Amino acid sequence: MTPRRGRLAVVLKGWPRLSETFIAQELVALEEAGLDFEIWSLRHPTDPKTHPLHDRLRARVNYLPEYLKDEPLRVLLGVLSALRRPGFTTAWRAFRADYARDRTPNRLRRFGQACVLARELPPGSLGLYAHFLHTPSSVARYTAILRGLPWSFSAHAKDIWTSPEWELREKLHPDSHGATFGATCTGFGATHLQSLADRPDRVDLVYHGLDLARFPAPPERDIRDPMAPLHLMSVGRLVEKKGFDRLIEALALLPYTLDWHWTHIGGGTLGKELQAMAQAKGVADRITWRGPCDQPEVIETMRAADLFVLPSRVAEDGDRDGLPNVLMEAASQKLAILSTPVSAIPEFIDTGVHGVLSDDAPASLSHAIETLANDPAAAAHMADAAYTRLITEFRMAPGITQLSRRLRAMMGPAQ
Repeated sequence: MTPRRGRLAVVLKGWPRLSETFIAQELVALEEAGLDFEIWSLRHPTDPKTHPLHDRLRARVNYLPEYLKDEPLRVLLGVLSALRRPGFTTAWRAFRADYARDRTPNRLRRFGQACVLARELPPGSLGLYAHFLHTPSSVARYTAILRGLPWSFSAHAKDIWTSPEWELREKLHPDSHGATFGATCTGFGATHLQSLADRPDRVDLVYHGLDLARFPAPPERDIRDPMAPLHLMSVGRLVEKKGFDRLIEALALLPYTLDWHWTHIGGGTLGKELQAMAQAKGVADRITWRGPCDQPEVIETMRAADLFVLPSRVAEDGDRDGLPNVLMEAASQKLAILSTPVSAIPEFIDTGVHGVLSDDAPASLSHAIETLANDPAAAAHMADAAYTRLITEFRMAPGITQLSRRLRAMMGPAQ
């Protein structure tokens, strides 16, 4: 008889999310590699659209109480069950120590969600895996202590750079019931987390990479006539760290002789503010705001564009990008790239070789756009180089193999 595989609990902030297709890509690949898991989402979906990847996932999706007051009976049953568990005293001490340094409703909610998850995990569960090192990992850590299970995480960007150091250290140390292992998607982030861990090999560098099977072959692009209109595009949430306010300022500085149009794809909290800014700068009639789009729409726009622009920067609270997957997606369509040397972006793009990395000052961005517009042959050459680097160094498969191996080892030899 074939032994029953143990089930992994994957803890996510929300499912599905258009802005986190890198997570969907990973989970679909892990499932296709034979990993057996269920998703436990802390929030319900809010995006009006889904990604084709979301439809490919067969794993069961469960939603924890987003706010404890919304499902009081479920929370009460979770707490009563937790009180009877051998791990409750240890979990309660860990929570109290965290709450003493972070007296927020979110911290209370994390422990309540953990009590519910500990009660509702299916029989045979052998471990937990959280995407993001802040809230989802807290829920996973408390749950793991309550159930006596190992846990692990995948860290990305905001969760690394806006979490307090004490919390990162404790989640990376066995004496404080930290993770068995963690993965992060950039060398920049891996170096930082390894410096906080009890030993460096607790944190793996696992690039998301790109599943090129999901993308059409790049189009046959002719060298653009320097006098032809320039079609720019960006994909990203309208939030501070994406730098779109500075891009709008940069666009307003372009010479009147350059015929350009910019298309933006994505939602975000700064939408109205940025649209008003474009109006005030006199460039609103040259901008199309598409809002959230699915992958086919994004790829179609990339194939019709001349330049992909992502002016990432470090936000006031320390939040920043890691290595945005949209840069690799643009490269998959041989679309020239203009970005900034923030975090791990230089791990994919060597400026002047695979694209251009400018500082995020509007004048610098404007100059870079004008230079690329005036030298389309150089832009095309760099786009070809970025595509070559993508297919030789940033495919998804190696990272999935590495992550699957670590997760199976965490859950035990039967995996």
